[in-house]
Amino acid sequence: MDGYLLPRPAATGADADLSRATAQWIARDTIAWKGEAAEENHYALACSPTGGIAYEKGDLTGDARLIRLAPGRLSDAQKAAWPHLASPGAAYGALKVDPRDAGLVRDALRGQVVAIERGPSGALLTATGVQIPGVLDDLYAGAAKAPLGPTGRGGLAVWAPTAQKVELALYDGPSTDRRTVHRMRRDDATGVWSIDGPASWRGRYYTYLVTVYAPAAGKVVTNEVTDPYSLSVSAGSGRSQIVDLGDRSLRPEGWTGLEKPPAVRQDRASIYELHVRDFSASDATVPAARRGTYKAFAETGGAGMTELRSLAKDGLTHVHLLPVFDFATVPDRKVDRTEPRCDLAALPPDSDRQQACVAETAAKDSYNWGYDPLHYTVPEGSYATDPDRRIKEFREMVAGLNGAGLRVVMDVVYNHTHAAGQDPASVLDRVVPGYYHRLMDDGTVATSTCCANTAPEHAMMGRLVVDSIVTWAKEYKVDGFRFDLMGHHPKANILAVREALDALTPERDGVDGRSIVLYGEGWDFGEVAGGARFEQATQANMAGTGIGTFSDRLRDAVRGGTPFDADPGVRGFGSGLADSARADSGPDDSGPDDRLAHYEDLVKLGLAGNLRDFTFSGSSGTPVRGSEVDHNGSPAGYAAEPADTVTYVDAHDNETLFDALAYKLPGDTPMADRVRMQSLSLATVLLGQGTAFVHAGSERLRSKSLDRNSYDSGDWFNRLLWDCHEGNGFGGGLPPAKDNEARWPYARPLLADPELKPDCAAIGAARARFGELLRIRYSSPAFSLGSAAEIGRRVSFPPSGTPGVIVMRIDATGVDPANKAIYVVFNATGRTAAPVVPALKGARVAPHPVQAASDDPVVRQASADPATGTLTVPARTAGVFTETS
Repeated sequence: MDGYLLPRPAATGADADLSRATAQWIARDTIAWKGEAAEENHYALACSPTGGIAYEKGDLTGDARLIRLAPGRLSDAQKAAWPHLASPGAAYGALKVDPRDAGLVRDALRGQVVAIERGPSGALLTATGVQIPGVLDDLYAGAAKAPLGPTGRGGLAVWAPTAQKVELALYDGPSTDRRTVHRMRRDDATGVWSIDGPASWRGRYYTYLVTVYAPAAGKVVTNEVTDPYSLSVSAGSGRSQIVDLGDRSLRPEGWTGLEKPPAVRQDRASIYELHVRDFSASDATVPAARRGTYKAFAETGGAGMTELRSLAKDGLTHVHLLPVFDFATVPDRKVDRTEPRCDLAALPPDSDRQQACVAETAAKDSYNWGYDPLHYTVPEGSYATDPDRRIKEFREMVAGLNGAGLRVVMDVVYNHTHAAGQDPASVLDRVVPGYYHRLMDDGTVATSTCCANTAPEHAMMGRLVVDSIVTWAKEYKVDGFRFDLMGHHPKANILAVREALDALTPERDGVDGRSIVLYGEGWDFGEVAGGARFEQATQANMAGTGIGTFSDRLRDAVRGGTPFDADPGVRGFGSGLADSARADSGPDDSGPDDRLAHYEDLVKLGLAGNLRDFTFSGSSGTPVRGSEVDHNGSPAGYAAEPADTVTYVDAHDNETLFDALAYKLPGDTPMADRVRMQSLSLATVLLGQGTAFVHAGSERLRSKSLDRNSYDSGDWFNRLLWDCHEGNGFGGGLPPAKDNEARWPYARPLLADPELKPDCAAIGAARARFGELLRIRYSSPAFSLGSAAEIGRRVSFPPSGTPGVIVMRIDATGVDPANKAIYVVFNATGRTAAPVVPALKGARVAPHPVQAASDDPVVRQASADPATGTLTVPARTAGVFTETS
């Protein structure tokens, strides 16, 4: 096995596919080998700096140096670090690098590596590519603290340990071909290539020329690629730009002394999820050139900003922006985009022509949600009036929102990239091929997130996440981060983010990192599910960290069914299940009464922060802990503290709340009752413990014309209309066929019904009730008790005696100086509810002052009778009462 490849006896039926990578080099001395290694066979790594190893006629060809391997075992530490290789069904053994060849390892990694198995006679049995993230993390651990990206003055550094050469291409401008090429120095200890440039390089555009073996190409290539640590890029994102984010020209006036709204404890926050383009694209009060851009948030007289200031006055604390980093699917310059050419407003409300017209330009228009990252730490260019001014305009947006009394949350998507391999839109994989993405057993990139999954469990991908977040916090004064598909991150990675933010201080960094809120989607699925590869940042695992996860428990109970039901008409607590006369069964074959009782348990638990240890009287009439309540086969209660839970009933995913109710409520339900059910549903979010999360426009009955996945549905289906005379978006045509066609038979008659289009009175009523709920939430600290212990001690649910009616009591003694207790009656029925609370007999109890002064005569009908302890609440209403001493 010494030396180079020599002619061998031809193999018969060799398993040799060099396009796959089933061997995994997990440490400098260990290769995880699929299957048991046989003592009588010979193993080696064939290594070629030219990438010339191939399989032909039963054997390998090309010159290569061999690293000898011998059968061994995975250590206990390695099994713990790589559980998916050590699980009983994985069937991975281990091969150990011969100590005599240990000195060849670093050089081998800078070329093609093939793992081979030969029989006793020398015949080739197996040949496969090799996955290398583990050995890179082992060999180049020092890179975790090395400077990367623009390093000051004109210096640059990039981590590329497998590259044979890295050069800097320095351009005269963002699009000119004139450039100079500069060799970069490699640090063999860290794998970082760097160059020191003069201050005059600031403002110049650059790329890296990375000469590297690329498995996707099957050869050594020279990739011209942007910087993974880019802070600025050219329009179109083809070149990085050397910038100093502290440069005065990149700061709006007053930026360094920006005054922020007061910090809010995470469980007390209320968050309004908003898309930058939705906010103003359809707003005629914003100058045309600024619609759909960051600049719209600086338009103090615009209808959208007027409404956000009004919401902040009511108590709203945060605006959550859907992705605003540099993403791949919208051209930066308006001139390069194509918008739908149809008169969409003139088409029938149930027509399929709107969606067909939008689909024609979907890949070229101005719209996308942006969950397709290109450069993680650069603002998106299409949201700027001029992509070359994106940094300053992004900061102007933050300042505008802060000035309106709102903190800013940024939706971040570190779990996948738009592309991998040699795709021109692949940044990370063309710098260090095969490292930044999570690979399956055969070496293909995992795509369970919809796109090319990244691997934050690898040290330098995990570091990129932390570094990027810190940059947004320090340099852009972002007040919070929402992690897309957070369950695909290791828990340790998200905790590292928290630790890095907590270290930021106003004195040193200009921001208070401890005031920054963190939350994300803690879903558990894909190749990482069940902790297959690491301890994930899932709902249950994040309990006790103070980092929130979205709770689908209350969402499903209030709306009814799940977002994935074939029949979207399954009703829930907030969609009138209590009034359902149908003898139908739900997805679990239970009848309406059984489902309603179970939904009520989930709602009660959600109102109490979805705590695993919270005990209350369940639908069975006996005490039950949150963790004992079922949700689709899992414990419903999973949170340890209220800050662990983000409560919501709608978001950008799935139908809006109005649209869900359109599917679920009987077709003849009057609009006034639809408004009341909308408000009642939102009350379960705003009057419960934990972080309250609301989709933009839900307070004004926003519709997407029943579109359940509007990520690429253009401005038309995503309209956020601030002028009630323009409606709420309902009846804009059948939603796009791609994700909705199966529901068209349900949707068509609804969209054609003019009674389902709300008028200004309905929209105004919904907004007014939402404002009242916000004012009630912030009228008392009792709605944000702050700890599981306090919630357990103070929150209870006296029996209502009526299905579809929930009574919540919050003991406010010593917490709220104005009140002894607060009662909320959620009446989701079509009849007046009059639950009797014995503890209120003889008490001083009255409707909450906010509701007593409501402009809604129905709400004002709520009353309390201290003689009997009866709380009377009109149909489809959340009535709030205060008990005073």
